[in-house]
Amino acid sequence: MKESSWRLCTAAEVEQVKIIISVIPIFACTIIFNTILAQLQTFSVQQGRAMNTRLTTSFHVPPASLQAVPYIMLIVLVPVYETCFVPLARKLTGTSSGITPLQRIGVGLFAVTFSMVAAAVIERKRRETYVDSGELLSIFWIAPQFLIFGVSEMFTAVGLIEFFYKQSLAGMQSFLTAMTYCSYSFGFYLSSLLVSLVNKITSSSSRDGWLSDNDLNKDRLDFFYWLLAALSLLNFLSYLLCSRWYCSSQSPSADLPPGPHGEDINHLDFTSSKHVAADQDIL
Repeated sequence: MKESSWRLCTAAEVEQVKIIISVIPIFACTIIFNTILAQLQTFSVQQGRAMNTRLTTSFHVPPASLQAVPYIMLIVLVPVYETCFVPLARKLTGTSSGITPLQRIGVGLFAVTFSMVAAAVIERKRRETYVDSGELLSIFWIAPQFLIFGVSEMFTAVGLIEFFYKQSLAGMQSFLTAMTYCSYSFGFYLSSLLVSLVNKITSSSSRDGWLSDNDLNKDRLDFFYWLLAALSLLNFLSYLLCSRWYCSSQSPSADLPPGPHGEDINHLDFTSSKHVAADQDIL
C-alpha cells in the first residue's frame, strides 16, 4: 500500500520549516519599525499642515513632500555606506559585509527611537508656540524626524532583506524576502490599532483622547510620539534577545540520517553557514 505523501516530509522540508520558525522573532521585531513609518506618512504630514509651509512669497512646501526625505537619504547614504563604512568596518570586524545583517538591523531599530523623540520634542514646541503666541513654526522643524528615519531605514530595511537572503535555504530566498513586505502591512495595521486604543484609554467623560479632535492644537500628538519612542526602545531590547537566541540556535547540527530516497542529507545546503558564523558576534 502506497503511503500518503501528507505523512512524509523530506529532511529539506523539515529544515525549511525550522528556518521559517527561527526567523519569525526577527521579523516580528521590525513591525514596530514600520508602525513608526506609518506615523511619518500620516500624523507627521498633518503636523506639517499645522506649520508655516511658506518657502518664498509665492511657493509653499507641500507637507506630504517631506515623505521623500527618507528615500533621498537612502539614495545618498547607501553608496556612502558601501564605499566608506563597509571597508573600514571590514578591517575592524573581519566580516566581509563590515557588520552582520543582524547587527545592521539592530542599529536601525535603535536609531528609529530617536526619530520619535525628535518628533515629540518638535510637536511640543510647535503646539506651545501656537497656543502662547499664535505663531507657526517653519515646516522644516520636522525635517529631523524624517532624516533620522531615513538613516534607520538604511540599516533596518536593507539589513532585513540581506538577512533573509543570506540566511535562508537555497530556494527560499524569494519567500523570506517577501516576508519583509508583510512587516509593512502588520506595521500599518498596528498603527491603526494603537491610535484606536490610545483614544479609548485616554478618553474620559470630562476630556477627549490624545488624538480624538483631529486638531493638533487641541490633541496631544507629542504624548503619542513619546509612547511610540518607548515602544521602539522596548522593541529594540526584545530584538537583542531574539537575535541572541537566533545565533545560538544556528549551531551546527548533528549528522542527519539518510533521506527517504537514500540521499546524503548532511551534504544538503540547509543554511549559508558562512553567514551564520558571522552572525555569532551580534552582541
